[in-house]
Amino acid sequence: MQSRLAARAITETTFEPARVRTVAGIDVSVRGGQAQAAVVVLSFPELEPLDLALSGAPAGFPYVPGLLTFREGPTVLAAFEKLRLWPDLLIFDGQGIAHPRRFGLAAHLGVLLDRPSIGCAKSRLVGQHQEPGEDAGEWTPLLDHGETIGAVLRTRARVKPVFVSIGHRIDLPTAIEFVLRCTRGFRLPETTRYAHKAAGGAQLPLSFGRPLEESATASAASAEADA
Repeated sequence: MQSRLAARAITETTFEPARVRTVAGIDVSVRGGQAQAAVVVLSFPELEPLDLALSGAPAGFPYVPGLLTFREGPTVLAAFEKLRLWPDLLIFDGQGIAHPRRFGLAAHLGVLLDRPSIGCAKSRLVGQHQEPGEDAGEWTPLLDHGETIGAVLRTRARVKPVFVSIGHRIDLPTAIEFVLRCTRGFRLPETTRYAHKAAGGAQLPLSFGRPLEESATASAASAEADA
């Protein structure tokens, strides 16, 4: 299935980056066989939490490297159905095309949801690379049989890099740029940090106390002003 669907992943940017007003982080926590998915929508570039959706269900598929979508995907999709504010861009805690069959979680769900998506993983699944420089923002290509499948990106000086790859409807330089712009002094982008907290049961201060409708209206007004 992955090999057949991989051709549907678009590896070019099909949207105007300057018009992105919301980004979402997606993470799944599995404890005792129970999976809980969190989708947290943040304003961009402010990175204020605007909306949160959770979904829990038994993890009906075993943990198998390279088949994460079949374990986590159904719960993530159920969480998306609960969102009130759909994001412009998705950042997954997982792989995009940096995958043996070029169709990891971020690519698979990006295609199913037809949303621009990025994989930002904490560890490498496949490929070889050289270490990037010590400073934040430096990166080296992640290669597999001569093909560039992602970037090994230093998001914070002198800490372990993250592994960024295309999910869907975005190119690699643009994916790297958005991951860096979503990072606030930590190794992981704020999208992942918020989603990880929410999936683990933490309460989030949505819109810093403002109603969702007010935040969404402000975001839409800002987009219209830039148009």
